[in-house]
Amino acid sequence: MKEHKKIERLLLFGEVASQLSFTKAAQQLAISKGYLSAQVKQLEHELATPLLVRTTRNVRLTDAGIAVAKQVTAMRQSMLAIARFTRAEQDEIAGLLSITAPQQFTMGKLATWCAEFQQRYPKITFSLDCSYTKFDLMANDFDIALRATKMPPENLVAKKLLSYSYICCVSPSYVAKHGKPLTPADLTQHLCLLGAKDESWQFGQDTIKPSKTFVINDKAIIREQAISGLGIAYLPSYLVAQALAQGQLIALFSDNDSANEVEQVSASPGLDIYLLRPQLIRPPKKVLAFSEFLVDKCSLETA
Repeated sequence: MKEHKKIERLLLFGEVASQLSFTKAAQQLAISKGYLSAQVKQLEHELATPLLVRTTRNVRLTDAGIAVAKQVTAMRQSMLAIARFTRAEQDEIAGLLSITAPQQFTMGKLATWCAEFQQRYPKITFSLDCSYTKFDLMANDFDIALRATKMPPENLVAKKLLSYSYICCVSPSYVAKHGKPLTPADLTQHLCLLGAKDESWQFGQDTIKPSKTFVINDKAIIREQAISGLGIAYLPSYLVAQALAQGQLIALFSDNDSANEVEQVSASPGLDIYLLRPQLIRPPKKVLAFSEFLVDKCSLETA
C-alpha cells in the first residue's frame, strides 16, 4: 500500500468526521462528493473496519471512527507543528550553513568572513568542505558552493563575487639578497616556489618554466615561504592582496610595485569566483543573508 495515499485518505476521512456530512466535507475540500465517498470506503477496506454509519439523512462515527478521528486530529496538529517549525527555520538567521569551496579561497578569505558573519549572527554554525570537488548541489547536502569558473551551471542560482588573477611576487628580503628579476624570462635564474601541479607560469602570451626550488602542494604555505624570502611565488591575487598592501611582498614586472597596481601586474587573467546555490522557491533566510553578506564583502574588496 502506498503510504502517501493512505495519509490522504485519513485526512479526507478527518474532514468528514469533523463535518459529519459528505456534502459539507466535499465542499470544504473542493472535491467531488463521489470521490470523497470512494476514498473513505477504500480506507475502511484497508483498515478492515467501518468508520462511519451512513443513513440517507446523516452520518455518524462508529467507535473505531471516533478513535481514528482522534488520531487524524493529532496527525494534523503534528503537520501544523512541522509547518510552523519550518517557517521559523526559514525566517530566522540561525542553524547550520553547509558550504563547499576551494581550499585556497577558504584559507585566504572565506574562513575569516564566516567568523565575521557568525559574530553578527551567533546562532549560525558552519560546515565547510574545503576541496576542489564539483559537487552536485541538487544531490548533495550543501546550501552554497563557491567555485572558480567562467561558466557557472545554468541549473543553479549563480552570483559572481569577484574576479581574480595570478600575481608573480617576491619579498623585499629576497630582492635584497638575490636581486630582482626584470622580465619573466629571468625567473629561470631565480629561486621559485611552485605548486604541486605547476609546470609553467603564464605571462600574457608567454609561458615560462621557472626553476623548481621548492614544490609545495599548498598555496598558503607558498605565500608564507615567499614572505619569508625563500623564493618567488605565483599566486591568486586574493591570496596575496594583504601581503602586497602591507609591503610584505612586491608584485613583479610592473613599473609601479604598489599594492594598488595589482590589476596592472596580473600575470594571467585568472577566473571568477561564483556563489552557487540550488534554485528553491523560498530559500532559507540564512542562505540569503550569507549570500548578501559575501556579495557585500567582495564589493568592498574590489572597490
